[in-house]
Amino acid sequence: MPDLSAKVGHSLAKVLGIKLEGPEQGHKDDVTRGESILSIQTSDSFVEGSPTTVEWLHDQLPSGGAMAKYARSLFPFLTWVGHYNIQWLAGDVVAGMTIGAVVVPQGMAYASLAKLEPQFGLYSSFMGVIIYWVFGTSKDISIGPVAVLSTVVGSVVEDVTSTPSGKDVPAHVIASALSVIAGCIVLGIGLLRCGWIVDLISITSLSAFMTGSAITIAVSQLPALLGITGFSNRDSPYEVVINTLKHLSETKLDAAMGLTALLALYLIRHSLAKAARRFPRHRRIVFFVNTMRTVVIILLYTMVSWLTRQSGVSCSRDRTKGHVQSQVFGSPQLTILRLGFRDAGVPSFPSGVIAQFGGHLPATVIVMLVEHIAISKSFGRVNNYSIDSSQEMVAIGMTNILGPFLGAYPSTGSFSRTAVNSKAGVRTPAAGLVSGLVVLLATYLLTSVFFYIPNATLSAVIIHAVGDLITPPNTVYQFWRVSPLEVFIFFVGVFVSVFANIEDGLYATVCISAAILIYRILKARGRFLGKVRVHSVLGDHIIGEDPNKPVGEYGTFEEVTDNAGRNVFLPLDHGDGSNPEVEVDSPYPGIFIYRFSEGFNYPNANFSLDYLTEFIFANTRRTSAESFERQGDRPWNNPGPRKTSKSREDLDVDRRPTLKAIILDFSSVNNVDITSVQRLIDVRNQLDLYTSPDAVDWHIACINNRWTKRGLVSGGFGVPTKSGDGMRHRWRSIFSVAEIGGKDSAAAVAEDNACNLKINLQSQWADDEELGRGDNLSDLKDPVAIGKAEEKPATGIVKQRRKGAVVHGLDKPLFHVDLTSALQGAIANVEARQEFREALMRNDRHDALKSQRSILERSPGV
Repeated sequence: MPDLSAKVGHSLAKVLGIKLEGPEQGHKDDVTRGESILSIQTSDSFVEGSPTTVEWLHDQLPSGGAMAKYARSLFPFLTWVGHYNIQWLAGDVVAGMTIGAVVVPQGMAYASLAKLEPQFGLYSSFMGVIIYWVFGTSKDISIGPVAVLSTVVGSVVEDVTSTPSGKDVPAHVIASALSVIAGCIVLGIGLLRCGWIVDLISITSLSAFMTGSAITIAVSQLPALLGITGFSNRDSPYEVVINTLKHLSETKLDAAMGLTALLALYLIRHSLAKAARRFPRHRRIVFFVNTMRTVVIILLYTMVSWLTRQSGVSCSRDRTKGHVQSQVFGSPQLTILRLGFRDAGVPSFPSGVIAQFGGHLPATVIVMLVEHIAISKSFGRVNNYSIDSSQEMVAIGMTNILGPFLGAYPSTGSFSRTAVNSKAGVRTPAAGLVSGLVVLLATYLLTSVFFYIPNATLSAVIIHAVGDLITPPNTVYQFWRVSPLEVFIFFVGVFVSVFANIEDGLYATVCISAAILIYRILKARGRFLGKVRVHSVLGDHIIGEDPNKPVGEYGTFEEVTDNAGRNVFLPLDHGDGSNPEVEVDSPYPGIFIYRFSEGFNYPNANFSLDYLTEFIFANTRRTSAESFERQGDRPWNNPGPRKTSKSREDLDVDRRPTLKAIILDFSSVNNVDITSVQRLIDVRNQLDLYTSPDAVDWHIACINNRWTKRGLVSGGFGVPTKSGDGMRHRWRSIFSVAEIGGKDSAAAVAEDNACNLKINLQSQWADDEELGRGDNLSDLKDPVAIGKAEEKPATGIVKQRRKGAVVHGLDKPLFHVDLTSALQGAIANVEARQEFREALMRNDRHDALKSQRSILERSPGV
């Protein structure tokens, strides 16, 4: 069957005019057994095969075991639920009750940001913690309503209700539909295991978005905090601030409730933080008290509201909807469902409403993903475990798809609650079940208490919560130290969020970051490297591979210093920040080492190779002068030689070497494409004309990918280039050979030789004793005696060589494992070509044949 398919493939290629033989077919490195020490040492001649499309497809298609592993990964709770124990239960109960107490007031407060009634915040708080433990991979994360996402939902609700088609649609129906659609998108990304997509959002963009959102949310709560009405708090933050100042004279007594609650929240946190540092033994107790500050303030001001009801409250009931509405000091308070999950049911998708989501879906999905993944990864690193980004997307998607069946609106991971959960000593994701139980009890038993919570107090809770989302100045300063340009992106995102809206701020930072990344890739310019001789010095001593065994004192013995030194390659212009006093030497006259900095693909291929050719033209001269039969044959863009060729400048130019070889360092290149390879071929042809009748040798080191090798081989790289004048010289193929381990390693061979030596010496000396010529066998313990014996090898001991294997294939002698071997190969062949050419120029056939015979004896080759 394979023969038939091969015949069909060759026949089809012949009909279509496709040449199946690659450029490498014309070159073969004839290394066979008996020709060199290399062929003797290797167990077999290694020829690296190119990767095939079938191999690639095989790697992409999952096996049966992979599919089973994928199915198990969708339910990560199966890996730990079987080991659940009492200690885990105790930690989860404490953490779950703590989070439940925190999420109840936060959920109700954030529901107001989403333009929903408070009970929908409780529904979202319940569904998030109940569902996550089945699909999540983080023990610390707490899913539920968050300030930023609630603000985005509020924008969607306002936009939809302002249109004729959505005017009569209830707000919670719009929010539920948005939750299902966004959840399906996130779930699809997670099931496809595309969790890497969140890496496209930089930390700078995320910080700017969170800071701008926190400022926007805090400013939007100022009117409610002060009891001011008469304008919209959904305008841009600067407009809300201006309107608040204009109406400041209309401040009501609600400001006393809001401002004192906000001051009390910060005062409690500051005081308890100092107490924890002062009394470290009671730090855990202080932590739990500090965590409950929001609950304490809510209960305190609810009691104040209830006590003042007789003097300043007027109540009204809407029997048809089952809601109660009240006013405290003239400011609207909560409107809350009397009891339980009264809005549970299958989510509805009214016609005309879904079309209004288009502009808000990207921001909704991004906020769901980025905030949650960033938080879970951060706490995973702190607590020494890793999370699966793709599986976290599955958890978020399932939460937002199933949540609307109980009336929930879009939710994701919360930073503040996650921090509390982690510090409370949570042990497993099952703590969410306890939190869900607390929320459930609150929904059924505390609705009458929620009736008296003042709006001003809830605004204070929101402002206090989002204050932690603002990036502190010290963090911005650290951004500046790492990358000043990204600080500019940060402030652009914050200003756009404040003066436009938070969605535009997010888009602005993402687009600017992407533009800068593309610019850096497009303008990526490699560096030319030179050679420096260095030594590893510990104190005053030179060390080798073992730092505990110095090989000599630095500067004392030149021979020791030279033997312990090694070559390293640094940029000629010291662009990497290396000491400018270090003199970087040219690798060899006419040989250039070029290292790519940002990969080598179609965006930066032209720019990087243009720099390569410009540098080479500026530092070399043509191999032979240009000559044209007629003046008109000269290209229009070629000015030709100067008229005053005897000037000092021209004499200096004449001293430049001719181009011999180029070494490309591919250590930063993982993949190449058609454009980059074709551009490299164009440059090779251009430089071959420049060096005609000679040809340029292209050595490539540090290739990291088999497909990169395949692409280069298809372009004719990896094998020697024929000279333009038709003269052939014997190629010196220098390969990197690695020692084979196991019983064939050098250490094992040395140990066997030592054992054989000792056995033979014992046998020889025993024979001598019998003949009366030997000394005591204790001489074997004398190192001097053994040393003398080693000078004359015992009979029967066969000298063994180290066995090795070439690292790269013998058929591609111009692919090298490192820059050192690449430079050695380039220099060897430049000198070989020069020796052969000099012999021919002397027109001495004897010298030419002798030179070629000498090369043949020194190295196998082509």
